[in-house]
Amino acid sequence: MTKKEEGSLKLEDQLCFPLYVASRKVISLYQPYLKKLNITYTQYIVLMVLWENDNIAVSELGRRLFLDNGTLTPLLKKMELQGYLTRQRSRKDERMVIISLTQDGMALKEKCSDIPSRIAEALDVDQEKFDELYGLLYDVIRKLSDI
Repeated sequence: MTKKEEGSLKLEDQLCFPLYVASRKVISLYQPYLKKLNITYTQYIVLMVLWENDNIAVSELGRRLFLDNGTLTPLLKKMELQGYLTRQRSRKDERMVIISLTQDGMALKEKCSDIPSRIAEALDVDQEKFDELYGLLYDVIRKLSDI
């Protein structure tokens, strides 16, 4: 057995582990800001998609966020109860559910506007490294989405 093969089951040799820890740590940076607004990180990313493109199908939202309907449905129901969005069957195709922001959902955009800069400040990574990491992560996402 070569040295590389011996180490292949060491935690420190796994790509998944630093990705997992980094993801958890970065998402935890959002928690104090989101908690004040009474929303979760997953609700925040749903809102970001809707702020960019309101009135979209649940299937499109799931595609953009890499989430399935089983994950999205309870999340969207809760957000509807909170008054941030509405869910309505499409008039053109009743199988499709369209998600739309309410005024309260739109108003959250202003309240969240400083979160990205606060997260960037907390990460304290220079722009070149940030861009490189961002590009590499999206390369991984694209590659794994093709599988």
